[in-house]
Amino acid sequence: MLAAERGAAKNTLDAYRRDLEDAAGRLVKRKKPLEAAETDDLRALFSQFSASGLAPSTAARKRAALRQFFLFLQAEKLRKDNPVDGLDAPKQKRPLPKTLSIAEVDRLIATAFERVERADQTPASQMRAARMAALLELIYATGLRVSELIALPSRFARMKDRLLAVRGKGGRERLVPLTERSKNAIARYLELGGDALKASAWLFPSDSESGHMTRQAFARDLKELAAEAGLSPRLISPHVLRHAFASHLLQGGADLRIVQQLLGHADIGTTQIYTHLPDERLKGLVRDLHPLSDKK
Repeated sequence: MLAAERGAAKNTLDAYRRDLEDAAGRLVKRKKPLEAAETDDLRALFSQFSASGLAPSTAARKRAALRQFFLFLQAEKLRKDNPVDGLDAPKQKRPLPKTLSIAEVDRLIATAFERVERADQTPASQMRAARMAALLELIYATGLRVSELIALPSRFARMKDRLLAVRGKGGRERLVPLTERSKNAIARYLELGGDALKASAWLFPSDSESGHMTRQAFARDLKELAAEAGLSPRLISPHVLRHAFASHLLQGGADLRIVQQLLGHADIGTTQIYTHLPDERLKGLVRDLHPLSDKK
């Protein structure tokens, strides 16, 4: 149902499978199959999770997976109730997303382009450097999910439009505008890639196997670049660049609804987490706008 009706991504399907298999395995000791579990069974299950030191965010995800499973059983007339509804949701603080300053992103991208123009490198190394520069320009210009970015088809490079049509989570489509810088970075990458790129079905093909570049390969190369740029590799990932895209747009005055559309969020509540402001801006807002501030 998740795959056919909701168009859930492979990572989502794998996460649901792991959570449901874990719950089913733990309920074996109570001699009860998962589909027949009652609220008390699940309460005992979550007590085990709590006692084992499971993070509230992980417990919340497991609860969501179980709730969807029992909603499915209800829809299929296999159960009349949803035992998860009797469970209290795990209390958790929603952390602010990790992000980078505009200066840090600029330094990262500048280092990527410096790599491309180095004289002491092989053509293959130069092409990989151009690929990283193109990836960085694209993800920071569009806010694409890493899974959407690495799976772009090669025909995208031949498009003349300034808008990119992306199919995201749940099969939802959205239009994302491209910057001239990102288009130029892609053109340089394609120029250095030559015939090998032209023959691929993917804009960012894998180095060694058929298919497109993996998320892991992009993350690994990005951390290497971060270290070279003098930034902490521990704090940088493709997803952090997506956060930076959203945060910097909002800091610049972009409308929250527009950012929601660009990110492909179904619920604006997901986008609202990006409305955090740096401490300096918060202090400045209070100083300049509060009626009782010392400045007035």
